[in-house]
Amino acid sequence: MAETAELILDGKSITLPVIEGTEHEKAFDIGKLRDQTGYVTLDSGYKNTGATKSAITFLDGEEGILRYRGYPIEQLAEKSSFLEVAYLLIYGALPTQAELDHFNGQITKHTLVHEDMRKIFDGFPSATHPMAILSSLICALTGFYPQSVSPDLSPEEMELNIIRLLAKMPTIAAWTYKNNMGHPLNYPRNDMDYCANFLYMMFSFPTEKYEINPVVVSALNKLLILHADHEQNCSTSTVRLVGSANASLYGSVSAGINALWGPLHGGANQEVIEMLEAIAADGGDTSKFINKAKDKNDPFRLMGFGHRVYKNFDPRAKIIKVAADEVLQALGMQDSPLLKIAQELEQAALTDQYFIERKLYPNVDFYSGIIYKALGIPTEMFTVMFALGRLPGWIAQWKEMRENKEPIGRPRQIYTGELERDYKGIEAR
Repeated sequence: MAETAELILDGKSITLPVIEGTEHEKAFDIGKLRDQTGYVTLDSGYKNTGATKSAITFLDGEEGILRYRGYPIEQLAEKSSFLEVAYLLIYGALPTQAELDHFNGQITKHTLVHEDMRKIFDGFPSATHPMAILSSLICALTGFYPQSVSPDLSPEEMELNIIRLLAKMPTIAAWTYKNNMGHPLNYPRNDMDYCANFLYMMFSFPTEKYEINPVVVSALNKLLILHADHEQNCSTSTVRLVGSANASLYGSVSAGINALWGPLHGGANQEVIEMLEAIAADGGDTSKFINKAKDKNDPFRLMGFGHRVYKNFDPRAKIIKVAADEVLQALGMQDSPLLKIAQELEQAALTDQYFIERKLYPNVDFYSGIIYKALGIPTEMFTVMFALGRLPGWIAQWKEMRENKEPIGRPRQIYTGELERDYKGIEAR
């Protein structure tokens, strides 16, 4: 017999079905609650509300588990390429070699953006934040591909929109950096893989040969995989909510980029570097700042430690710590003052009982910030890098929502304003 829950309201009993996921997560189904009782639930921030059923990502914060389509993140980061993981998230299975070759080939075919995009770049002030440019240009793709706004896309049309977005996002992201730096824009190189091509467009100059560092490519590949999806967070839920109105893939992802831009969501690794630089500017005494972090009356907080979802450890942090060490070694930066500060903070968090008891361990943002800083990526570009990694997850979530024909999102509220009152003319106010 199916499990149910009983809600007793005004002496009347209401039966709520219990929904159980494949990993035995349980939820009360309140889909008919308002019809049956006239009541709604109040859950500020949706911390206890499941807005959808999804087969894409499983996350268990208490146990430190993250799986894409059932595959542990540790295995994917070790053995897969970013585009393999993108294929897995979007289509539900790891590709065969033939499927991956076709996927890669289609993406390579669409890496160029329309030359009119350059005119749009020229219209932005030089001080424009890269995320503003990125979200604007991704949304502008609807202008270049107007058929993408149709609510009745064929599978082939949906596929083409997905391929175009995956292909053009690295080009647009790299151009936002070049535009910000005042450097000449680089066109994609179709003889390079996804991550190497992105690094080439970011860092090469027409005046000199650019050497691809395989250690850096490998680290970027891992970083993008680790950020590829993270269940129903702020930006992902934004993509699904906007998409539920039958908005295009490009418009929905543009909305997700703007959500990610918020400092409470995507700005954590930028805050890590700003914290390390502040400690360095103060003289580099990490013990002083560790004591400040322990003082409950001091507003200082260690950035990049602990996680609002992972209660014991962030499984992604263990993976990217190794990559960070390899990158710093390969670039000869293992003796940098900033890294020394980071290592001392890391050691304190891993050995000091204060941090251990409160589970304030270094998280993925701590190490990703260090890697991006080592690569010479400006802090305002960190969130662009996050968006590049999160793109397959956003696409997968949008595609799943459309294919499941989910209804338009329409949250309720509890009104707390004025009661009905009569209008007064301006002379009587």
